[in-house]
Amino acid sequence: MVVETKRGSWSQYRNEYIAALTATLSLVATVAAAGWSSPAIPALKREDSPVPITADQGSWIVSILSIGSFFGPIITGLVVDVHGRKLTLLLSVIPLLVGWIIIGLASNVPMIYLARFLQGISYGTVYSVTPIYLGEISSNVIRGSTGVLVTVMAKLAFLLEYSIGPFVTFRALSWISLCFPIAFLATFLWMPETPYYLLAQGNDKAAMNSLRWLRRLDDNSIELNKEFQQMKSLIEKQKQNQTSMGALFAKSNRKCLVIILLLSCGMQLTGINAILGYSQTIFSKLDMDLKAAELSIIMAVVQLIAVIIPTFVVDKAGRRPLLFISSGGSVLGLVTCSVFFTMDTLGYPVEEFSWVPFVGTLFFIISFAVGLATVPFAILGEVFPKHIKANANAVFAMITSVVVFAVVKLFQVISDGAGTYVSFWIFSLCTTCTGVLIYFFIPETKGKSFEVIQEMMAMKEFKSQSTKRTPLLC
Repeated sequence: MVVETKRGSWSQYRNEYIAALTATLSLVATVAAAGWSSPAIPALKREDSPVPITADQGSWIVSILSIGSFFGPIITGLVVDVHGRKLTLLLSVIPLLVGWIIIGLASNVPMIYLARFLQGISYGTVYSVTPIYLGEISSNVIRGSTGVLVTVMAKLAFLLEYSIGPFVTFRALSWISLCFPIAFLATFLWMPETPYYLLAQGNDKAAMNSLRWLRRLDDNSIELNKEFQQMKSLIEKQKQNQTSMGALFAKSNRKCLVIILLLSCGMQLTGINAILGYSQTIFSKLDMDLKAAELSIIMAVVQLIAVIIPTFVVDKAGRRPLLFISSGGSVLGLVTCSVFFTMDTLGYPVEEFSWVPFVGTLFFIISFAVGLATVPFAILGEVFPKHIKANANAVFAMITSVVVFAVVKLFQVISDGAGTYVSFWIFSLCTTCTGVLIYFFIPETKGKSFEVIQEMMAMKEFKSQSTKRTPLLC
């Protein structure tokens, strides 16, 4: 447990933010692989492509990333509690480096498939480890903000790929993207291991040094020593608990499992990865003055700005309100796109209204960004006991990988076979269901310590922001 402080200046959290920012550079590096497909697929489909592909091969290039990401959490579960959060995160980008080199040298489609699979391993590993690292280095006061950085940096990666990709070859884009993991390695190498992990290894001196640097307090600080002793007590208590994967499925953790399933499936069934992965393909259907690549860049800029907002409000507004607003807005944006593509398919003259689905997509992107894209990572780092947090993150990432693969692959199949409008109606329905389920299943964790949250998870009910009691059906 981290002691909640009332320090007056945000500069006193400077080192925590530095560590969080350098750690989340791993997200810029790996998510760039997901953003790469939007400008690369149209380039590979062109007649003059050095590696020509079909539409079906393009869908596999996009979706194989998710297959590889399924194995990342498995690797994480095996090594993160043995070798530490920092070393695991550093090593996680090695497959990514190899993948970019293979794409840069690719002369056939199977080479691209292999590269995407390797990049997926890095993608899954980074998404499993980063929330653990952030949750264990952050004070209660800023824990929500640092958790939101996961999504902020991911959206920065999309913006970089969308902005550079249309103006260079797919090979040149891979060599440029290679710089991102190198930048991560060069900066994160100097950051400390988390004090929780070091205490779990019995290295009290290193744990104190790590905590002192993160909190910017001296050895004589009562606050520092109090937090250190509470951390140590919590670690000793959790060492007595079961740490196998089976502990994750114990009765006491059922509420947490429900939260994992809802957040991982709910996020992806909005269709966000399909829309981002095929953005240029989708926008090419619109009769607008701007090119599809330019529309994608605008979308990426809006997306990045939108995900920054929760960084400043998630610890004040709370998790549940942001999720409600996000779900409602996402449904409205998706339904707008669904109606347009339905009318277009039915033969109605909609050319002069081609701006409508673009605006609808932007509204969806903004709405998704302020809650569904960011808050789940903050919650995930809070609800699970530390002795099973690695397994919990692994399960979250594995479920996400499966759902993303299904959504991204089936999007192309359904859109080609039945029409784009069918895919968007499915996304609209799924997002509506997610919003309803969030009301019943997701607790408010704003401003609560790990200890209080664990007590809340052990209760049969939880209190919402109001005095009214809302059931947590698990």
